[in-house]
Amino acid sequence: MNASEFGRVAVLMGGWSSEREISLQSGAAVLQALRRRGVDAHGIEVGREIAQRLVEGDFQRAFVMLHGRGGEDGVIQGVLEALGIPYTGSGVLGSALGMDKLRCKQIWQSLGLPAGRFELLREESDPDALIGRLGLPLAVKPVREGSSIGVVRVQRAEQLLPAWREAARHDRQVMVEPWLEGGEYTVAILNGEALPPIRIEAARGFYDYHAKYRAEDTRYHCPSGLPPQQEEELRDLALRAFEAVGGLGWGRVDVLRDREGRFCLMESNTLPGMTDHSLVPMAARAAGIGFDELVWRILAHSLEYRPRGEMDVHRA
Repeated sequence: MNASEFGRVAVLMGGWSSEREISLQSGAAVLQALRRRGVDAHGIEVGREIAQRLVEGDFQRAFVMLHGRGGEDGVIQGVLEALGIPYTGSGVLGSALGMDKLRCKQIWQSLGLPAGRFELLREESDPDALIGRLGLPLAVKPVREGSSIGVVRVQRAEQLLPAWREAARHDRQVMVEPWLEGGEYTVAILNGEALPPIRIEAARGFYDYHAKYRAEDTRYHCPSGLPPQQEEELRDLALRAFEAVGGLGWGRVDVLRDREGRFCLMESNTLPGMTDHSLVPMAARAAGIGFDELVWRILAHSLEYRPRGEMDVHRA
């Protein structure tokens, strides 16, 4: 296909979430890749006036590279739907569910997918009773936040309330679940295909914001080291989990294992990072797909999208 078929493309980056810095890095990398392939791409730093800028810029397509709230939660997707502009990635529902860890897990659980044990944590929660149900250590996290921001590891009952306070700084809803220590994996999804899984080994034992974007000692294993049958099981699980919550186009599913080797779904990422530390480009390389080709395929998937109401508009 010819690059001109995409028309004038807005690469949306920045925004107002706590992940703005990473979004700008991801967006810049995507913008350069599109331009190298001859696409008429333009970087747009997203603010509250984004709808007006898109209309005035006469954009025919959007490559969404926003992380966190306002971009990964269905908000910008709703704006693009209203404007009738095709865009990359998941739609409003898939984006909103992917951002909401609690409801994502509730859907997986209802479908019989391995989502593990989890609860909402409140200020008035009884620490001893909760630990009696879930055990120790525990992971306390904001329900709607990304990049491990606000996640706290709890090893003793007296740490639970301070952990809730820290997580509650980032979201009014906080959840808690067992801290699994049998291995951390991620599976990138590209247009209906699960790419080779990556096993993550953080030097400090916690794949937090620093380990994801700044540390040079985080180790990524691809091949993951799993036996072929287990790797195929993991890829199939990731695909089913992504599709179950309305994921489309591209994304990533994060999975942990317990000490018995059982997989447990953690979250669905509908707009993963595209920086030099990011996991989707890493998995794509393992599958023989270079960065520029990866970006092209993500954008090409938007050609299949038809804005709702388009036929009615044309008839009018």
